[in-house]
Amino acid sequence: MTTAVPKAEILAAFEAAKGFMPAGEGLALYEAAVGAGALGLPLLEVGTYCGRSTILLADAARAAGVTAVTVDHHRGSEEQQPGWDYHDPETVDPELGVMDTLPLFRRTLNTAGLEDHVIAVVGRSPQVARVWNSPLGLVFIDGGHTDEHATADYEGWAPHVAEGGLLLIHDVYPDPEDEFTGQAPYRVYLRALASGAFTEVSATDSLRVLRRTGAGI
Repeated sequence: MTTAVPKAEILAAFEAAKGFMPAGEGLALYEAAVGAGALGLPLLEVGTYCGRSTILLADAARAAGVTAVTVDHHRGSEEQQPGWDYHDPETVDPELGVMDTLPLFRRTLNTAGLEDHVIAVVGRSPQVARVWNSPLGLVFIDGGHTDEHATADYEGWAPHVAEGGLLLIHDVYPDPEDEFTGQAPYRVYLRALASGAFTEVSATDSLRVLRRTGAGI
């Protein structure tokens, strides 16, 4: 079976975009998205930031003839606020004095030529999930890293993953010594496995890929 690899220009756009996902995990995300695209359903991510991973989802969606959806309030998660290691002053709106990654995200998509293949939903993940009523071929959870936020993302979006679809969880760190913002994604990952609804497909560094194989979450 041939591994799906993005074209050089897409990979270059990914690497040029602001964000924290390493190239190896990005390639694993892309391969999963290409596979999930065969279901003919949208591919959705929680946690847009500046669009680094969105580039890969959008390109995979384009190839499959489906749409990528990305959900974010664009005010930054906890570890991206001023005073934290992952804060980038360029993401702050100079007039309001608060983070606003939406303009950077739109620039990222425009530069990559992928605007027509993405629906950007600006809002908080649990609120959006409550009004979402369509099955999804892929859900990529990469939002807030507190237990409150990671659990809400899982409970809000995992039920929408179609049978045979994929659930991806980023920043899964089993060893607390290797982790930077708590182990909420790891606990969500364990919960997904324990539910019987998901079976692990692959693990690439901190990225876990699970397939929907049963009911419940």
